[in-house]
Amino acid sequence: MVIRILLFFLLGNAYLIADDFVTMADKVIVKKSTRMLYLSKNGEIYQKYHVSLGQIPEGPKEIEGDMKTPEGVYRLDWRQESNQYYKSLHVSYPNAKDKAHAKELGASPGGMIMIHGTPPAWSLSPYGDWMNVFIDWTQGCIAMTNDDIEEVWEQTKNGTIVVIVP
Repeated sequence: MVIRILLFFLLGNAYLIADDFVTMADKVIVKKSTRMLYLSKNGEIYQKYHVSLGQIPEGPKEIEGDMKTPEGVYRLDWRQESNQYYKSLHVSYPNAKDKAHAKELGASPGGMIMIHGTPPAWSLSPYGDWMNVFIDWTQGCIAMTNDDIEEVWEQTKNGTIVVIVP
């Protein structure tokens, strides 16, 4: 019994110590013009990833269905595992400014903007799921390889700030 307690204590502490080595981002930055997503902590970028955007990548998202990726300041507000896109992090689009602009245009701003992986079948390709970084194929989301979304998933939490710039 003493050995079991000792092992539990040692293994439990090892797990807690290992968890301390994962850097948690306090900000996600997406630079649309370079198709890059950056993880930042205390103002320092420590990781970068190639991404794909909406099919019409120039300009901010204005209305539902315009195939554009938003620009502005948001938060990661929930996450899900998905059969369609592996893992997805929801971006809190639309913010108040986005809603007001869409209202001026007499349209819905849309929603369901995610940072997500790729469809499972893409990993079966001889090229893997990294080919998506060469084209903008989403309806306004930010897509990345499944290996990359796995890292971003592990290094962010709900509430993390997301800044999307042109």
